[in-house]
Amino acid sequence: MSKSVGKQASRAAVWVLMGLLILGLGGFGISNFGGSIDSIGEVGDEKIAVDSYARALRRELNAQQAETGRVVTFAEAEAGGLVEQVRARLIGDAALDDETRRIGISIGDERIAREILEVPAFQGTDGQFNRENYRFVLQQNGLTVAQFEEQIRKDTARSLLQAGVMAGLGGPDTYADTLYNFIAERRSASLIRLDAAALDAPLPDPTEAEIAAYYNANPAAYTAPRTRQISYAWLTPEMMLDRIEPDEALMRELYEDRIDELVQPERRLVERLVFPSEDEAAAAMVAIEAGETTFDAAVEARGLRLSDVDLGDVTQLGIGGAAGAAVFALDGPGVTGPHMSDLGPAIFRVNGILAARETSFEDAREGLVDEAIRDRAARMIGDLVSDYDDRLAAGATLEDLAAETEMELGRIDFTGEPADGIAAYESFRLAAADLAEGDFPELLELEDGGIFALRLDADLPPALRPLDEVRAEVAADWRAAETRARLGQQAAALAGRVAAGEAFDALGHPVETEAALSRGGLTPPALGDALFAMATPGDTRIVTAGEAAWLVRLDAILPPDPEDPAAGFLRDTIAAQAGQGMAQDLYGYFAQELVNAAGLSLDQSALNAVHAQFR
Repeated sequence: MSKSVGKQASRAAVWVLMGLLILGLGGFGISNFGGSIDSIGEVGDEKIAVDSYARALRRELNAQQAETGRVVTFAEAEAGGLVEQVRARLIGDAALDDETRRIGISIGDERIAREILEVPAFQGTDGQFNRENYRFVLQQNGLTVAQFEEQIRKDTARSLLQAGVMAGLGGPDTYADTLYNFIAERRSASLIRLDAAALDAPLPDPTEAEIAAYYNANPAAYTAPRTRQISYAWLTPEMMLDRIEPDEALMRELYEDRIDELVQPERRLVERLVFPSEDEAAAAMVAIEAGETTFDAAVEARGLRLSDVDLGDVTQLGIGGAAGAAVFALDGPGVTGPHMSDLGPAIFRVNGILAARETSFEDAREGLVDEAIRDRAARMIGDLVSDYDDRLAAGATLEDLAAETEMELGRIDFTGEPADGIAAYESFRLAAADLAEGDFPELLELEDGGIFALRLDADLPPALRPLDEVRAEVAADWRAAETRARLGQQAAALAGRVAAGEAFDALGHPVETEAALSRGGLTPPALGDALFAMATPGDTRIVTAGEAAWLVRLDAILPPDPEDPAAGFLRDTIAAQAGQGMAQDLYGYFAQELVNAAGLSLDQSALNAVHAQFR
């Protein structure tokens, strides 16, 4: 059992290593830090290489950028604890490497070679290992062959040790079943809904005293957010559209720029299967034509997948030569060959034909007019930027710009939320949020090619709005709260009658029944929360929300539905997550104990040297 787990863990670790190297490190190019520093520290006799630390940091920063969609600075990563996490991970790996050496776990050259031969990035177009590809990929990632193979050796040995530590860890079945039964439990209920129409008497209008009391009791609801009073001058392409006539030359230019979209030759969906020799290709073609085999089977016989031979949609020129002519001579889907390709003799399969498409300038003209005018407007604005910048630098105010140029003056009470007009632009909102009193107006760009400059006139902190300003809003809120309170009292009276022995369906109100509800199956959410908080069938709860109240009775508590196709998946997912968490915790404790036993020393000067590369 442990051997099987170890094998799987080893293979997974190697693939993870390759994925991280090839996808995450391309172009970083760290090879050394001057030669005098080769490690950031050591655990026992195992050094933590400087380059390994640098690559791990870069990988983490790249992952954060991919997740957030923005560049994450080293300072942000350090403040967020990411740098420390990377260092802790490498220290744990070094502790395991030290332990594998101590107890004699090692991986032979034959195993290393087998792992390398199976990495797709090292394979050529024929699906076989290509030594030049191997060296090139490693070179692009700042690794020598010896360094990479040693890393695989360590990683595979480490995974065997990890698998051995965790092999006897049993599944947390009791925990998983308990959590699953709680999440997937179902309930049936009866409900009586009371709304304004059910009130015993019409709700009177609030008195001035009641309005004032409600206003004073709920100041947060009537407090205006921080408001920045901003003046701005702006100019957008939209503002200039009525001043511009369509430019025929520009539309011709746009047409040529989009010629690949508007004029497309015939394309075909093609797969190409390359053979070592023309004889083998011819034999395969004969077998396909005779019905003895299929193109898919021929691909599989070559040890390839269909994705390996897929060329996508290609033109005749893209295939080229006699092969291209033969492929495009087919009347429909089919196989042709063998033909000589740039990779050798091959047979081709056509899976579909995409007809040629040609849109003339005259046909495309109408659609290009608006684009041409907007493009011209954006260019005109770009030509004005230098002049406007000079005016601002010479002391012109926003009012001067609006009076003397095409820019328009505006004012806004900015709260940070998107709104119509200039506040709809993210670039404006970001600039407005960062604006400080006394900042000199500068010209900034809008997303559509427009420009703007802004000035902070006043920065008003959050403030309670006067009662006279929000009187109607307060009155409406009072009515809603009062309605809710009175309906809650009526629901409580109904609950008392149920407790006294009256039947639920004899209370004089329509009863709704819900059967086998899952969590989240009842709205509003407060209703579902109340239903699943009751412990015994027959229990009742009162729920108020909005301008309504409910009397809820729990009718039955049901186990998870065994016929639900998602039930097994949910149970397995809970168990897998719990097991993974236990395994990670166990590994963490084991690695930390190894660090404690072997001893850890870190070179702060080496750490500083690496960190300096990222600042």
